Amino acid sequence: MKNTISSLSSKKPLHLTLVGVLGLASTLGLSACQQTPDYNYLIGETMGTSYHISYQLPDDADEAAIQAAVDERLKQINDSMSTYQNDSTISTFNRLGKDKPITIDADFSRVLDVSQIVYQQSGGAFDPTVMPLVNTWGFGSTMTVERLQSPPTAVEIAQAKALVDFESIIKKDDTIYKTKDGVGLDFSAVAKGYGVDVIADVLRDDYQIRNYMVEIGGEIATSGVNNQQQPWQIAIDAPIEGSTVSERQTISAIRQPKNTASQMHLATSGNYRNSVIFDGKRYSHTIDPTTGNPIAGGAPSVTVAADSVALADAWATALTAMPYHKALDVAKTQNLAAMFVVLADDVKAKGSDDMSNEAADDDIDDWQVVQTPAMKALRADKKL
Repeated sequence: MKNTISSLSSKKPLHLTLVGVLGLASTLGLSACQQTPDYNYLIGETMGTSYHISYQLPDDADEAAIQAAVDERLKQINDSMSTYQNDSTISTFNRLGKDKPITIDADFSRVLDVSQIVYQQSGGAFDPTVMPLVNTWGFGSTMTVERLQSPPTAVEIAQAKALVDFESIIKKDDTIYKTKDGVGLDFSAVAKGYGVDVIADVLRDDYQIRNYMVEIGGEIATSGVNNQQQPWQIAIDAPIEGSTVSERQTISAIRQPKNTASQMHLATSGNYRNSVIFDGKRYSHTIDPTTGNPIAGGAPSVTVAADSVALADAWATALTAMPYHKALDVAKTQNLAAMFVVLADDVKAKGSDDMSNEAADDDIDDWQVVQTPAMKALRADKKL
């Protein structure tokens, strides 16, 4: 689970689960000798969570070299964008005063560009400078009713909002600077997705691997087919509050289409494991940068498919930083392939005609899947 923007090394539970013989849910319990011989499985630690990779090993490839290449690229990303590393580029930038430029690497630049796109198209719901508000509300890995009972004052919120200013971050060639003291960046709501993209690039471009699945903290890229020569299929967890990994229940699934160059890029963001009910309303630990307050009435789980996992990651976060009805409207307007898992009563209140025909299991409360037209087309293996 993530805040609107949380630290790069903070943990987020998986909301996407692979299904099938090489599905994430099943492969975690398999030993290497039990897997199909021509597929390999790699696991490692990065960004405060873990990564999992399944891929078809080329005949002349060195598995150890692939693992080393993956780990090296992930180290480069952390050296660039981890707020938990004092000597990272982003930490150094955050300590600088205004009008002091710093040179950034290509990874940093690409993530900044993705952030800028989603920031603008989401009307500021995605904002990598939002951390002062998150800190002011005291929302880290957990959220308590006590915080809502004694919320920050209007003055404290206004002071924090003054430092939430993505417009003050200026990029010029390979340097960036800020025009306001105290403003800082945190890319954790996009960096895991970008990390998935980078690993996929290593597999595809450096080792000519075409059949793979890459996952970091629930963000996933797939290509080609699994070891049963079937398209990869991703299961969507029901957003059951307080559920653990072993208690996950699938409410829907997305199969990799055949008409998108045999690739799929998915990310899910959700609030249900860090939310509380106060005065009859459910509040998430996600802060709306435009209001300075926690989101009330947001979708418990949002899955987005996009041209890159970084873009999907940022958009999934942006849509959870809005009330559900607004998020659905924005997703349609931006032609996003988005899937919302919400309570059926919320869907009825909206009067939406986007409710899918997928009925949730009786044991999964009254959850309903709502899809945008673009997501419906994706799942039907069609182009809009």
